[in-house]
Amino acid sequence: MKRVRVAVPDLVSNSYFPAVAAVELGFFESEGLSAQLDLIFPNYRTFEALRDGAVDFVAGPAHAALLACPRWQGVKLLAALAQGMFWLLVMRADLAATPGDIDAVRGRTLGAAPLVDLALKQLLRDAGLDPDKDVRIVGVPGAMEPGVSFGVAAAQALEAGAIDGFWANAMGAEAAVRSGIGKVVLDVRRGLGPASAVDYTLSALVTSDRTIEADPDRVAAGLRAIVKAQCALTDDPSLATKVGRAVFPPQEAAMIADIIARDVAFYNPQISPAAIAGLNAFAQRAGLLKAPVAYDDLVAVPFQALWHVCD
Repeated sequence: MKRVRVAVPDLVSNSYFPAVAAVELGFFESEGLSAQLDLIFPNYRTFEALRDGAVDFVAGPAHAALLACPRWQGVKLLAALAQGMFWLLVMRADLAATPGDIDAVRGRTLGAAPLVDLALKQLLRDAGLDPDKDVRIVGVPGAMEPGVSFGVAAAQALEAGAIDGFWANAMGAEAAVRSGIGKVVLDVRRGLGPASAVDYTLSALVTSDRTIEADPDRVAAGLRAIVKAQCALTDDPSLATKVGRAVFPPQEAAMIADIIARDVAFYNPQISPAAIAGLNAFAQRAGLLKAPVAYDDLVAVPFQALWHVCD
């Protein structure tokens, strides 16, 4: 059985969950792969590990690869783990903010992770706000500690009063909402916020050119495992609870199936030209990229047929 290493920048999260599920539910094993799951934070270090040959696959935000691999050189997007930008803005429940009310951030302190904050800043610019003057965007206390989920740490910081809101995954949002301390204000995939922000980035399965060249069959097997996990979760989101119990703390394990039941609407592995155009445009505006990268240079086109292995 061939060994592979799959890296994620956040483990206790819904953001990259199909990759975690593919390991924990045995889909890699069924493809003849012995998969090891590695948590490497922050997100750009995950891609450094891929660049340096320490891991075979990364499940992470596509734009974050640019710090490790300028112009995405040396890496390829294999599939979307989920469609669209997947971070949400959560604000304190006692603030006068309604869903979609971007102006509610004025004068507030918001927590966001490195590189993830670029998407928040661009979203604010698209809405006519100045992220350097109208709001204060900071790190989250304790979020950089080994093994800590940023979203969960952000929900805890919100409850402690250290921040007024945070920009993070739906796991952190769910924790804040269930505790009564927070409410979701922006969720662009579901129409809350500028439509232009939907394609800033995406949760993607990424590999290196080196890995493809060394063993394309292993890459194909890994991609099949991920897509089959997406299909299984779509058919039965309760499978997420089994995964959560294996790798999450009890509180988060109890929430994950409800979150995934909502997320499966975005479980389509296809990467469209429009998504790449949006990704290029965002990366340029964020200062990560000087010129667009062609679709065929970024997406692993020869593996596209495997997006349909569950059809």
